[in-house]
Amino acid sequence: MELTINNVRPQYIADTGHSEIWGRTLSMMSPHHLHVVAPSGSGKTSFIHFVYGIRTDYSGTILIDGKDISKMGFEEKALLRQKRISIIFQDLKLFPGQSALDNIEIKRKLSPFHDRDAIAKMATRLGIADKLSQKTVTCSYGEQQRIAIIRALMQPFELLLLDEPFSHLDEDNRMKAMELIYEECEKRKAMMLLADLKKLSFLESEKSLRL
Repeated sequence: MELTINNVRPQYIADTGHSEIWGRTLSMMSPHHLHVVAPSGSGKTSFIHFVYGIRTDYSGTILIDGKDISKMGFEEKALLRQKRISIIFQDLKLFPGQSALDNIEIKRKLSPFHDRDAIAKMATRLGIADKLSQKTVTCSYGEQQRIAIIRALMQPFELLLLDEPFSHLDEDNRMKAMELIYEECEKRKAMMLLADLKKLSFLESEKSLRL
């Protein structure tokens, strides 16, 4: 996959002069990884939503393999999100009345990359194996973040979008989650775009740009 961000500016941000992304041209090819450092109010979540194609309140173009995502039809976007792009939303978008396992299985059954056994293995690695039968509303936010991470890794993808995926995890659990994410990206030779409030200590070697 090739992702091109061409002169993109949010319509609601007047001054983007100090950004290394807004108003500039950026091109990425799989399996490139990019860490976006985005202070509060700079449009971090908007940027992730723009790339995912669920918001279009920006100028400029975002191209997936040369195609403008804002001009894709509903079915084309749906197929893109089912087969080629996975996402971990900042607000997670879990179903609170369903169990952690059911939340993960919804994604896996829709477009499976892993078999069902992988869920238990990943949950054990991330320390939430005992939470799979619980309704997500009863889980802590950190546990819910790990549920959302596993859910995103169930489907095939060439691009993984992450919006502050570790904000409620301690350093040890962040490392475990990041190791799992890297392994899954490597299996697919996928691109990763991670946006967070600050440079994460365990990503010092990654290329980073300020939003």
